[in-house]
Amino acid sequence: MQTLYSSYIMRTNENIWLSLDVLQGPRWHIDLQPWAGPAQSLDEEALRFLRYISTTQIACNHMSTDSLAAGSSPAKKPWLVCLDDRFGLAHQIRNKQCRLYSLGLGNDDTHFEVRMAHDGCEVHRFDPSVKSAHSLESQRLWYHRLSIDWRDPHPAVAAQKSHSNTRKLGSILNEFGHHKIDVLKADLESAEWKVLENLILEDVLEQIGQLIFEIHLHWPGFEVSGSDSSVVRFWYSLLKELELKDFRLFHSYKDLSKPQLFLKKDIFNASSCYTLSWVNTRWK
Repeated sequence: MQTLYSSYIMRTNENIWLSLDVLQGPRWHIDLQPWAGPAQSLDEEALRFLRYISTTQIACNHMSTDSLAAGSSPAKKPWLVCLDDRFGLAHQIRNKQCRLYSLGLGNDDTHFEVRMAHDGCEVHRFDPSVKSAHSLESQRLWYHRLSIDWRDPHPAVAAQKSHSNTRKLGSILNEFGHHKIDVLKADLESAEWKVLENLILEDVLEQIGQLIFEIHLHWPGFEVSGSDSSVVRFWYSLLKELELKDFRLFHSYKDLSKPQLFLKKDIFNASSCYTLSWVNTRWK
């Protein structure tokens, strides 16, 4: 009898904890990584962060889309996808079942999007500067007058504007009826940190196969605050969250054409801009 009673209590407690987990709902903040060193200094944080973004975590033997189409020219920017068979993107492209989202802010360089659409991807480019709300530029290339934010509009503002042009990515996916994105490319001019945080907190990452982000390091980024060392710790913690979600960095590009500044300082031989590519190793 005592054994049965103890078993009942254990199951009851387990159910209570499960219920509490459900009640907790979505996360409100990411888990910050421990400080890089005892001094909690910018030097310690920056060196750890820069080493992290400069070191690939997984080998990709076939990158870009050039191998899928004869005579294709190299992209103007290093927007690279991994086409190794184990990650399935090449198969999706060949079967015209690939979907790519491109998040931009008035960037005129659309070579990558045009190339991916030509090779077989359904491409959706989100840019608040385009003229039409939704337009089909070619057979597989859509333009949307929408910008991706880390929050949806306030209900009062949304009520006044029946067609608000700012949404969270999760809201866009629901609105479009898209459950998966094979590739997410983002060039958000310093909004990438808060957008990435939103994708992590709302578990949108699980719907994404590969990430290509341009990150900007010349200042903390929109709505990122704190001391320089705490800002870099926050950046690093975001990228470690990607790793915990089984994303692995397969390409890193240091842009030497941009100012060589790190948080407004000429230090650490760092650029103000890097392009990083990750693949979701659990993607199916």
